[in-house]
This record gives sequence, structure tokens and C-alpha cells, in this order.
Amino acid sequence: MQEMSNLLAQHGLLLVFANVLLTQIGIPLPAVPMLIVAGAFAMQGLLALPALIAVTVAASLLGDTPWYFAGRRYGYRILKTLCRVSIEPDSCVKQTENIFERWGAPALAVAKFIPGFATVAPPLAGTMRLGFGTFAFYSSVGALLWAAVPIAAGMFFHTEVEWALSRLENMGAGALLLIAALIAAYIGIKLVERFLLIRFLRTVRIGVKELRQMIAQGKVPMILDVRSASARKFDPRRIPGAIAVDMIAPELHLALVPPDRDVVVYCS
Repeated sequence: MQEMSNLLAQHGLLLVFANVLLTQIGIPLPAVPMLIVAGAFAMQGLLALPALIAVTVAASLLGDTPWYFAGRRYGYRILKTLCRVSIEPDSCVKQTENIFERWGAPALAVAKFIPGFATVAPPLAGTMRLGFGTFAFYSSVGALLWAAVPIAAGMFFHTEVEWALSRLENMGAGALLLIAALIAAYIGIKLVERFLLIRFLRTVRIGVKELRQMIAQGKVPMILDVRSASARKFDPRRIPGAIAVDMIAPELHLALVPPDRDVVVYCS
């Protein structure tokens, strides 16, 4: 335990900075366990609490900023890319747009607590042309709130954290294997979830050519455009004849859909 304490005392802030930065960039590494341990060591006086908080906020903002500018530069293209490669299958542009449209910039303050929103919020803020100063302020507030919870938990349960670290240290190389196995299992579960979701979507998806053939043959389906108002604003292209549906109150438009007619839905 003494060796681990010395390691964290000397390089703890650097480890926290690297862990949080990589997580915010998009690498699927859990940052919360590290913050809990850091909180426990702050309680023991091995890490300075103000420095720990400052490093965490700085790393989070530094990781979010490139995504913000990518959103400003590439718009919805970067959001579509994120949805394709994200390890979280519920990271959907549609969900984040609804949150952002309802709450605006302050939504960034709670983005890291909402699955999916944490991934897409920075580039979405850039796509919607939110000022960088506003983005940086609310992202910093969000990083502070997000870090405060695990750090406070580590400080409160510092005795239990110290016991757990002692057990891990006694395990030696076995502890590293256990941690690696847990991370691999987490990534594996998410990849399986994503695979199952994509396979399901492929069974109910219609291609552009197929839709065009249906229209040419006179089998015109009811086409619903369920993109958000922001998405339609930044990309005004639409399928001819499509009906714009407000997903906040979809029943107003869905009530007009005949039960015996095919329906094609497209979104962001």
C-alpha cells in the first residue's frame, strides 16, 4: 500500500489528467474509478483537493474543445460519424437535439450525467454555433459537477477505498489482469449491444433506391421527417412530400397516418 500511495502522491494529478482527457476525447476508458481513488487520497492529504478539481476540469474541457470546433467546422457530418462509431448505442443525435433545444447552453452543465448526451453535446454545441466562451463556461461547470460526485464519494468512503487498494496491491499482477478483464468485459458488452441494435435496424430499414422505386410505381408511402427543428435548419434538404413531425408532440401528425398505408421515417 505504501508503494501505491507514493506513486499516487507523486503522479496522481498527472494520472487523473490523462485518464479524464482520454475519456473526453472519446476513448472508452472509465474515469469515475480513478476520481474515486483520487478523492480518497485527497482526504488522506496525499493530493491537494483544489489542484485535483482544477486538473479534472482542465482535462475535461481540453478533451471537449476539439469536438466543439469539429462541430463548427463539419456540422452534422461529425455528429453522424460519432453516432456510427460511438460505443454507446443510445448515443443518438435526436435525443441530444431535443435536450439542447429545450434547455439551450445550460444543458451542457448536466451533459456528462446523461448517457449519449455526454458524447454528442460538444460537437452539437459547435454545430449550433454556440459561442466558445459560453461553451467553455457551461462545459467547465458540467465538468466540475461531474467530478464532484466521485471525488466526494472517494473522500467519504476513503477507508473502504484504502482497504480495496491494499487488496489489489497484495494481488500483484493479478490485480492488473482483473482490471483489464473488467474493462474488456465492459467494452465487449457495449459492442454486443451495438451489434444487436444495428442488426435490428437493418431489418426495418429501407434504402433510397427502394423508396424511389416505390414512388415511381405509385406505391407512395407516408414519409415522415422526424428531424429536429435545428437539424432541418442546418440541413434544409428534404424528401419530396415528407411531412415534418414535431417529436415533442408527435400525436398531432401521427393521428393523420392511415393504418393501412406504409410509413417511412427518417431522422438525423
